[in-house]
Amino acid sequence: MLQRIPTDIINWIIVIGVILFVIELVFFNGGLIVGALLGLGLIYFGWKNFLQLWGKVCFWVGVILVIFCILNMLAVRFLILAAIAIFVFHYIKSKEESKKIRAELLIVDEHEREEVMEVQPFFSQKLWKEQRTNETVYAWRDVNIQGLYGDKIIDLSNTVLPEDTAIISIRQIFGNITIYIPYEVEVSIHHSTFFGKAFIFGNPQKNLVNETVIYQTKDYDAERQRVKIICSLISGDIEVRRI
Repeated sequence: MLQRIPTDIINWIIVIGVILFVIELVFFNGGLIVGALLGLGLIYFGWKNFLQLWGKVCFWVGVILVIFCILNMLAVRFLILAAIAIFVFHYIKSKEESKKIRAELLIVDEHEREEVMEVQPFFSQKLWKEQRTNETVYAWRDVNIQGLYGDKIIDLSNTVLPEDTAIISIRQIFGNITIYIPYEVEVSIHHSTFFGKAFIFGNPQKNLVNETVIYQTKDYDAERQRVKIICSLISGDIEVRRI
């Protein structure tokens, strides 16, 4: 977004911020400046003696004092308001541009019209709910879902996978993911989580803390029939098994 802001506007914001800082320093006796410097001094000495109780107290008192002084400066308040105004302006402008593009897209050339049909996905977008694939035979469709909470169970043994890459993409905050893969299908797994466990094809359980792991079966690049799994969780476990 900053790349789209005219340089003149950025320059004016900087100039006004500097002027307000000087006004703060000259007409308000620099009380907040002095308080911020005092807070920085407390942070420095507190950090030097952080192993002692009084050092911890000095450090956190200094942090609170610096934050309080900075947020009460006229220049900082102006910069915060300017940032909010710029964000709102660009948001409104982007919505107008989106409407313009949408209006242009509504003008359809009859020669470009192509008949399409709507296909129902396996999973609907649920904020919290356990979901699983059908226990009867079903036609394969790529999975692309996101949610807040809920376990996801995907069993690929009851479907016929395409002769190319099948995609399973799951993004949610909390919940566990279990995926059953037929033995003859090659798999690639790209999983990221802040906290959780990964149990892949019977290998030792891997504890994850703010990590991204990638697994791939040995013939994945050579075979055409394969499954690519992409998962992103804040907290939750992933388990991939053969069936």
